[in-house]
Amino acid sequence: MKKDKSSITSLISAFGRAYHSQFDTPKIFDDYIAKDLISQNECNDIKDNMVQGIQFFNKDIAQKFEGNTEEILKWITQIQLSPTPLARAAYCEKVLLHEITLGLKQYVILGAGLDTFCFRHPELQNTLEIFEIDHPATQEFKKKRLNEANLKIPSNLHFIPMDFTKNLSYQNLIDKGFDNKKTFFSLLGVSYYLTKEEVSSLIDYLFAKVPSGSSIVFDYADEKLFEEKGISNRVENMVKMASAGGESMKSCFSYFEMEKMLEKSGLLIYEHLSPAQIHELYFKDRNDYLSAFETIHYLHAIKK
Repeated sequence: MKKDKSSITSLISAFGRAYHSQFDTPKIFDDYIAKDLISQNECNDIKDNMVQGIQFFNKDIAQKFEGNTEEILKWITQIQLSPTPLARAAYCEKVLLHEITLGLKQYVILGAGLDTFCFRHPELQNTLEIFEIDHPATQEFKKKRLNEANLKIPSNLHFIPMDFTKNLSYQNLIDKGFDNKKTFFSLLGVSYYLTKEEVSSLIDYLFAKVPSGSSIVFDYADEKLFEEKGISNRVENMVKMASAGGESMKSCFSYFEMEKMLEKSGLLIYEHLSPAQIHELYFKDRNDYLSAFETIHYLHAIKK
């Protein structure tokens, strides 16, 4: 796939959501639109690349399921690829929908990729303004895919093209109708790739100009990120793959560090989910390979 790197990342994430929606039961997070944003060729490429990479993920599994490409694909997708994107999306949207019942009017998605929230919730078109921030190339790619899938961009969805990890500007948001009112931010799958200082500065900047009661949901890695191996070495594999892809993982936090950093930005932790709690909430009693990813925590923090 000779696409922009950020498009590849968003494609693979969408593939994981699409696979889950089509083949897994019960559903943790049902993104039934994701499959419409991936071409058949891309889908085949991702499948082939993953199946061919089984030796890297697990030599025993490669031997056990030799020749059974569907089972190999299922194993890689459910063990390595899908657990965190599915559960964090389910958690984030649960919190978001609750905030909407409390009168929330603005939602900012940082690193939106091929997010489909507004298309799965057309009933919110007149009540919630949604601002998607991502790389310009990724957003152009997404618009092209929405057009090909005959999905009309609703009036409440606003694309803000920028690299928010390097140069976040509120003016770009304001130009698209962003207002000084209670706001909900999602920052999923991003914190690992920034330094601690960059995470802290980003949250500082986000909350400097929004009122009390505004909040954020994000995921982060705990202090065992670089030593934990995980089931079938999946944590170690995740770190290695990020590095090989040119986007090394840079930061992990203890709970105390996270609490202190958020406090500095005027935020209080409202809810924190450890891997064990995430497993209990989203993966309990399953009969497949899906389980909560080690070292990854979810957090909902609110501005005082």
